[in-house]
Amino acid sequence: MGEIGYQMAEMGRQARRASMILARTPTDLKNRALSAMADSLIAQKDLLIRANSRDLAAARKTGLSPAMIDRLTLSETTIGGIAGGLKEVVALPDPVGTVTSLWRRPNGLRVGRMRIPLGVIGIIYESRPNVTADAAALCLKSGNAVILRGGSEAIHSNLAIGGLLQEVLRDLSLPEEAIQIVPTTDREAVTELLKLDEFIDVIIPRGGEELIRAVVRDSRIPVIKHYKGVCHVFVDQGADIAMAVRICMNAKTQRPGVCNAMETLLVHEAVAPLFLPAVADEFRKAGVRLRGCERTRAILPDAEAATEADWSREYLDLILSIRVVRDLDQAITHIETYGSLHTEAIVTESYERAQRFLNEVNSSTVLVNASTRFSDGYELGLGAEIGISTTKLHAFGPMGLEELTTTKFIIYGNGQVRT
Repeated sequence: MGEIGYQMAEMGRQARRASMILARTPTDLKNRALSAMADSLIAQKDLLIRANSRDLAAARKTGLSPAMIDRLTLSETTIGGIAGGLKEVVALPDPVGTVTSLWRRPNGLRVGRMRIPLGVIGIIYESRPNVTADAAALCLKSGNAVILRGGSEAIHSNLAIGGLLQEVLRDLSLPEEAIQIVPTTDREAVTELLKLDEFIDVIIPRGGEELIRAVVRDSRIPVIKHYKGVCHVFVDQGADIAMAVRICMNAKTQRPGVCNAMETLLVHEAVAPLFLPAVADEFRKAGVRLRGCERTRAILPDAEAATEADWSREYLDLILSIRVVRDLDQAITHIETYGSLHTEAIVTESYERAQRFLNEVNSSTVLVNASTRFSDGYELGLGAEIGISTTKLHAFGPMGLEELTTTKFIIYGNGQVRT
């Protein structure tokens, strides 16, 4: 084992020890720590922006895309949002120790389930330094220690945020090893981290499909993952055109570089002649490149021809695939064939078709008459989120506090023995 291997193993050991302390830390102390962390981020915003400026300068020099630079950027506004997310976590109920059910057996035993932390969580992510604070907050509140390995493009931002969070833990006599930032950009650190099944209970990767597949391939530790966000909006026949345009514009252009942005627009053939010219005009103004099926291009002749590969592509950019479909059945079949189980929306005035869409589309978040951009832990009332899982074990969809716990059986008896 080399130097980095020893370093990662020591981080794992320290995290395991810290997790045992956090598992029994009272809620009020965890909340005090989170409040102090939020205050510290605001008070030290200039320090964070200076650290972030080093990352931004390097990102521009290496030609990182505008969408990725947007995800990387820390401003006074975004830091305020991060601090607000921590305050939201403070206000949420602590799931640890909650008895979720209790029943009596014929022999008089009372059997229940109690929520407990997962233990130690390893998070591997790209670009977004807000993940450092969001993930640390959720792990702390749910009693888990966390090892955070951000992308090399955000190393200075992540270390600055992590340093402030650890300082608060020290001030409150909590183990600073409960929140650890991998201090090196060497890829060997990830390789070694994924071997620490003795110390780490679960790995959560956040980033592009290539990163996540590499983590799944190499990890000895269970992985909660989402490979990509190929999100769809289906505009149904009879849909309110103005509403549909507004929803589709928000889903695609508000932040095109995130996993819950719309990548494919499906349009019912009955509404396509009226809707597509209206929405295409707005997309062009926003600089969106359109790629369409033959029926789309008959209405929008300036759209590029979509290929088979486009239907399953996560662009993370101002590019959109459009397909005209025969009916709701064909829309659902398209989503089943090309989707990634992330987020899908329908714009419709029909209650019956809305309910069919909710019942039959098997993605982790399904919306009616709302933007896919709401598939987000903060927007759904979870406070911050640790990630969005598109696998059904152990969680599905945006992951908040409850998804960072598991349950153990608790049993109350009065002398029963098994015969």
